Amino acid sequence: MRAVWASLMAVCLAAPVAAQNAASAGGGDIRVLDKLNGQTTDVSLQNGVPQQVGLLQIRMNDCRFPARNPAGDAYAALTVTYRDEPVPVFDGWMIASSPALNAMDHPRYDVWVLRCAS
Repeated sequence: MRAVWASLMAVCLAAPVAAQNAASAGGGDIRVLDKLNGQTTDVSLQNGVPQQVGLLQIRMNDCRFPARNPAGDAYAALTVTYRDEPVPVFDGWMIASSPALNAMDHPRYDVWVLRCAS
């Protein structure tokens, strides 16, 4: 199933990049929801630098946006691990305008991309 999603995301992300030239940002902003207490936390990440949020460790690998529209639809490659587990709970691309397209499936936390930032 994961391989199917990866293939689907590669096709979906390839079309916008080819159509409008994407630019990479040095990082981006995400929002984390703790479903147990209803608390949301906005986090600014730099590409490649992991950050601890609650029991999650989140690393943004890349954040891209339309080159001609920096305020346009951001999409980011994230790796999210829970506690010290070796297998990530999420490892893939998220699109800011469609977070449910490739959502992180976790019983306690939701994570979604807000925007890219320099």
